[in-house]
Amino acid sequence: MPSPEKPSAREKLLAAAVKLVRAQGYAATTVDDLCREAGVTKGAFFHHFESKDALAVAAADYWSETTGALFASAPYHDHADPLERVLAYIDFRAALIEGAPAEFSCLAGTMVQEAYAASDDIRAACEASIFGHAATLEADIEAARVKYKIDGDWTACSLALHTQAVLQGAFILAKAHGGPEIAREMAGHLKRYVQLLFRQSKGERK
Repeated sequence: MPSPEKPSAREKLLAAAVKLVRAQGYAATTVDDLCREAGVTKGAFFHHFESKDALAVAAADYWSETTGALFASAPYHDHADPLERVLAYIDFRAALIEGAPAEFSCLAGTMVQEAYAASDDIRAACEASIFGHAATLEADIEAARVKYKIDGDWTACSLALHTQAVLQGAFILAKAHGGPEIAREMAGHLKRYVQLLFRQSKGERK
């Protein structure tokens, strides 16, 4: 069998950015740090990226691609009922909350908190990542609204974004608290909120 292709210098730098920015933040991560982690020279860095900001934009896109593949193949899609798919999505997110915050927090959420006012390119790349992921939930939420005849002054888009607001906030609490437990609790509250919103708490299923 042919040996798998080794990652390129560009791929190594993108992976290094994901690891280091989640661990220590964007501002604290230097080009030297990124090169050291990736095992490449500064010349290689500037061959692929004109600046640290340019790498950050590419890293946000890389994050969307890699996490998008994870969520696209996740088991929550297997449920026949659209509401069960949404609830199982939240369970799946909760199951990913393990270890130190750097291991489960969101690269885009971490970067945008620091760079939203300093770099419009980074802000836009993070917006595309977070809002793009939220958009993957909209079809299931809307299908659940129709199935369970839910009326209200909210949209599938707004609820999908609310899930991300809660999860991003949960990551911040985990960083402040120093562990994953509080973030998992917030995911549990999110699930209960969605159940109540659809009038689907235990014992009230149609």
